Amino acid sequence: MSPHLPPVSPAVTAQLVAALSPRLRKRLDAGVAKIGGRPVVREGDVVRVAVDDDTDLELHAPGGVVTRAEAIRCGCLLAPDCLHRAAAASAAPVADPAESPEPAPPSAPSPAPAPGPAPAGGPVTASATPAQRAAAVALRDAAAAVLEAGIDGAGAVLQAELLRAAHTARLAGLPRAAGRAVAVVTALRAARGADPAHRLSDLTAALRDVLFLAHRLPDATGPELAALCGRVRQPYAPDGSLRLYGLFAEPVLTTTGYAGTVTWTCDASGRLCTVPDVAPGGADRAMGSADRAVRVGDTALTPRELSRAGLAVSGATVSPTGRLGAGAGVRAVRASGASWHAEPLDRLWAVPVAEQVGRALAGDVGLPSADDAAVRKPGDDRDGQDLLFLDITVVGTVQEAAGACLLADCDGLAVRLAAAHDDPALPHRENLRLLALLASARGTRLRVVARLTPAPLPRALLLAASHPTDPDAHVDLGLDRLRRADLPATPAPGTAPGARSAPVAQPASAADEAPVHLLRRRVHQAVSGGRRVLAFPGSREPEAARLRRYGLGTAGELLAELHDTAAQRARDPFGRLLPADTGRFARAWLGAALYTEEVDRALCAAAWGVSLPEPAPADRTRTGPAPAIAPPGRGGSP
Repeated sequence: MSPHLPPVSPAVTAQLVAALSPRLRKRLDAGVAKIGGRPVVREGDVVRVAVDDDTDLELHAPGGVVTRAEAIRCGCLLAPDCLHRAAAASAAPVADPAESPEPAPPSAPSPAPAPGPAPAGGPVTASATPAQRAAAVALRDAAAAVLEAGIDGAGAVLQAELLRAAHTARLAGLPRAAGRAVAVVTALRAARGADPAHRLSDLTAALRDVLFLAHRLPDATGPELAALCGRVRQPYAPDGSLRLYGLFAEPVLTTTGYAGTVTWTCDASGRLCTVPDVAPGGADRAMGSADRAVRVGDTALTPRELSRAGLAVSGATVSPTGRLGAGAGVRAVRASGASWHAEPLDRLWAVPVAEQVGRALAGDVGLPSADDAAVRKPGDDRDGQDLLFLDITVVGTVQEAAGACLLADCDGLAVRLAAAHDDPALPHRENLRLLALLASARGTRLRVVARLTPAPLPRALLLAASHPTDPDAHVDLGLDRLRRADLPATPAPGTAPGARSAPVAQPASAADEAPVHLLRRRVHQAVSGGRRVLAFPGSREPEAARLRRYGLGTAGELLAELHDTAAQRARDPFGRLLPADTGRFARAWLGAALYTEEVDRALCAAAWGVSLPEPAPADRTRTGPAPAIAPPGRGGSP
């Protein structure tokens, strides 16, 4: 995926790839690689790519997005039926399907747009429409084909099929499923392009969501259907007058090409509100936006200023996720801020840690909640439920696969605090290394804001911290850079200046010994290498037996089913192998993926000492595909 090209609507990519002949489709991946390495020149809304010495390719992107197939023009002799146009569309970032209208591909008529679910309080659709059921089937088949092929086999042709299914889903009134399908394509392109920001877990989660939504949508009714369908736009409700206090600011840098800053504020009652400034861009925009003024009503403040000041707003409008509106009727003036140790911000840290973690886990950390009936834009996907406000003492560092992280004592609990982002342009990891030096100053207390990450050990991503020498100030760890001069000058008695204490090992627990990684590893291997990787004979029986030996009977059955469906191939009367049953393999993989996600959630709760409430029997929104592969706690043994 080339970040220098303008985003292209999913329908445009699907249309251009569908128009290729079978011979050209075989050469499409090579064409994408060639386009990605050619020089790019931007002149206003026109982007030119020099395919070779005699051929130029033009992408016309009014408004920054290519929305029509005719907007991609090639100067070669085979145009418009050439490979270059489809390769350019496949190499460009995928445009957000909710940003602009897209034409339906002429080669396959799309269903008429179906009205989406009514907002809360209004009439609710009784069941899915025929168009929605057909779109769900198309999504399921396209996602199953991607899972069958794996990352290496999911080239531009399979990606285009998934984009076509996403476009059909959006027209059928399924924006949530369409958005997750686009996320799968974006993650696939990052993986195939060796993007350092690629995470296999992100691709696995997106693919799991698409298959889950496609599985549940045809049979869902009432409020569950409304939640699964989603909404394209966030509704804003009037909220009267607000007195907001700046809390902290964090950079946003997504794999979909968006960057900026989100500023968190708190009102007098302790409710969190956000003021985002997110637009297409990279790490430079994420850092630069911290000093770029954001207008709220008739007041303009930079995120760095707003995170330390306050706002008095009249005629405020707020979305369900806490985003503050900036419409024409909003009036705002700058006001004084508050220290983290003063009201109303102090009450955020007064909430017990167990209660904060329980709230975050109830919001389904790491998985877009089925209760969220809106498709969120970058910067909107956090409503503050997963934020933790902790009082800690840094006691050392501990080494993880992704690098060193802080080990801190939080009311007797050893908590790992990792960098929120690994991009070298952001100061997260550099600030983390300096904060680790506080371990030499025994007894130094910090107030921090972190984001919970599901793990079998207490672990969170560090976002902001109180200043080591000035408790009334704070440091936005993704925007501000700490210096050694900011650390305490005098270490504790008996400690050499600048010395660092030895890392403190995490004590073993039952969560450490639970071998859920055996199933999780196979789930990730299927996404990375495709069905064939799990079809090879190997250590399937010992792994399943080990899971059962630890009391994870359902995990053992899911692992055995996953291997069986991967290896099963029927033959015709002449002894030739028939195509694999991709639908059955996708269902088995989905059951295993949902199970591991639910077990991770349970292990995370156990690590923090939190008791999760048992869901009501009627709550089927997060239930697995079939009772035989239900997640733990939904009937049967774990």
